Amino acid sequence: MVKRAILSDIHGNLEALTAVLADAKQRGCEQIVCLGDIVGYGPNPCECVDQVMQFEACILGNHDLAALFDPEGFSNVAEQAIFWTRQQLEGKARVGSEPLPAIRARLDYLSRLPRIRREGHTLFVHGSVRNPVNEYVFPEDIYNRRKMEKLFSMVQKVCFQGHTHVPGVFTAEGQFLRPTDLTEGFLIGQEKLLVNVGSVGQPRDGDWRSCYVILDENRIFFQRVEYDLDKTVAKIHAIEELDNFLGDRLRDGK
Repeated sequence: MVKRAILSDIHGNLEALTAVLADAKQRGCEQIVCLGDIVGYGPNPCECVDQVMQFEACILGNHDLAALFDPEGFSNVAEQAIFWTRQQLEGKARVGSEPLPAIRARLDYLSRLPRIRREGHTLFVHGSVRNPVNEYVFPEDIYNRRKMEKLFSMVQKVCFQGHTHVPGVFTAEGQFLRPTDLTEGFLIGQEKLLVNVGSVGQPRDGDWRSCYVILDENRIFFQRVEYDLDKTVAKIHAIEELDNFLGDRLRDGK
């Protein structure tokens, strides 16, 4: 089986994405799957889309969808960022000129992203198997028995997901295992699993480093990768339409 990198929630953070791709290559990953939210919040949406277009597969995220249409349920800060992101994707207000085919290629790519990907008994979504684009599955949801039973009833074996920016493994027995609990990786057996791969561009588990998952045969490994955080923060601070908070929060992993 090919070793794969599964990542999510890049959010226009080119420095983080570049570091993760270099790490995945060094570790022998031959394929990359993205679980959505290529754009939103970060300062390099176009460059990140260009990178992801080379991946084996990508799923539609809620920020990707909002960049194409109208944001729903977004905070003021997130909404302002997504409107700026849309301008970048449409080739407006960018420094210098860019060929129209490149602009069209990005928009066409985003518009064609699927909401779910199935490979045998394995699913890939952004949010959840029940609501692939928008539903959050938080660690504390292990105490919401009805919700978790419903989600697991829709999974045949494993569902890889993102959206919360908090990595870990949900088991059908009602546990949430964090990456720090899985230093030797996690073996995929007969039990159903929901695997949150964390976030490349905006982790929210208190660790500022990028997070992604390597799927090697039937074992899952969580990887943390340092990147040039100061460079990303400086870019965000330099863009008037992006709130400084979006850069500052990166330092705290929140």
